[in-house]
Amino acid sequence: MAGDPALAGARVLLGVSGGIAAYKAAELARALQRAGAQVQPLLTADAERLVTRATFAALSGRRVPASIWDDPAAVEHVALARWGDLLVVAPATAHTLARLAAGLADDLLTAVALAFPGPVVVAPAMHAEMWEHPATRRNLDTLRARGVAVVPPATGPLTSGDVGVGRLAETDAILAAAAAARRAAPGPLDGLRVLVSLGGTREPIDPVRYIGNRSSGRMGAAVVAEALRRGASVTAVAATTVVPVPDGARALRVETAQQLYEAVLAEAGEHDVVVMAAAVADFRPKAPAAGKLKKDRGVPELVLEPTPDTLAELGRRRRAGQLLVGFAAETSDHLAGGRAKLERKRLDLVVVNHVEGERSAFGADRADAYLVDAEQVRTLTGAAKDEVAGHLLDWVQAHLRR
Repeated sequence: MAGDPALAGARVLLGVSGGIAAYKAAELARALQRAGAQVQPLLTADAERLVTRATFAALSGRRVPASIWDDPAAVEHVALARWGDLLVVAPATAHTLARLAAGLADDLLTAVALAFPGPVVVAPAMHAEMWEHPATRRNLDTLRARGVAVVPPATGPLTSGDVGVGRLAETDAILAAAAAARRAAPGPLDGLRVLVSLGGTREPIDPVRYIGNRSSGRMGAAVVAEALRRGASVTAVAATTVVPVPDGARALRVETAQQLYEAVLAEAGEHDVVVMAAAVADFRPKAPAAGKLKKDRGVPELVLEPTPDTLAELGRRRRAGQLLVGFAAETSDHLAGGRAKLERKRLDLVVVNHVEGERSAFGADRADAYLVDAEQVRTLTGAAKDEVAGHLLDWVQAHLRR
């Protein structure tokens, strides 16, 4: 199930309730991440008698809130419900199933569940007598009638030495149900084809040395992940990066500006949206040396020539209805530089990054940015790159609706 396109980039709310199988939720969290999902654990108070929030924070890399009272002003249950794409409750005890069926919101997990509009998967785990009780059956019928996917428990050893139905389903079965639920729920970019370039190009001086730049590829990777999360089919043209291309994207690897030019132009016509987040070299050595340049032969003179302008060519070739997004790395007059690029390259949107001093976006997790189109400027101060990606694709969705 690793790398399932349905889970690639998905934001999964993982509810863990207080059954002995709570420890298995740790492996489920890992498996979801291996499939390309981001995981936000939500533990009930009873679950914390068996496992700890610290364990799930370490596994997920995310803060695990204890209750809605951690920060009442943040209205965290609503924020989390809006963040998630999928809610998976595993294990779901008889008590948790009853609270979900009744629509109670007496802790963080059930409050998030009540506010959550997306697909829900529950994996019950309990003693056989509780599983077979008519009340549990009615609660499951209620949940199924609302569209909740139920992963039935397995038969096998239970607590107290008993054997019967009630064991938490295997991780692969829960993953398969999560992927199916995610696949059945339409995303806002379902059916859209998005091409993203990312990373920095390298222009060879000789077989060893090159002219490059400081791009890490993080921004482009964030756009790829967010587009996948919203249901788009994504092609990633990746130059040199320090981060992997997110699972679920079709990845094409390039190194030089010429290779990127050829790959992007070969693909662009088949895509609805093109996002050029790569840092493409403007110049390259005109005559790279065939062999390694030796230091004892003196300092070589490099004669540079311009590389092909991929973004300008995209602007010239764009088909009707295609959206074209570019990036501008500026050290001064940021907005003026961005607006000039918007007009000169015939773009629909340009994302302008600060790349000077401590404010540089290169290699950073957070950066200052402007989203500039023909009508307005949106300023993002100290924004995480996945936030910038989210705002960029919000703009795409809004533009497509218009």
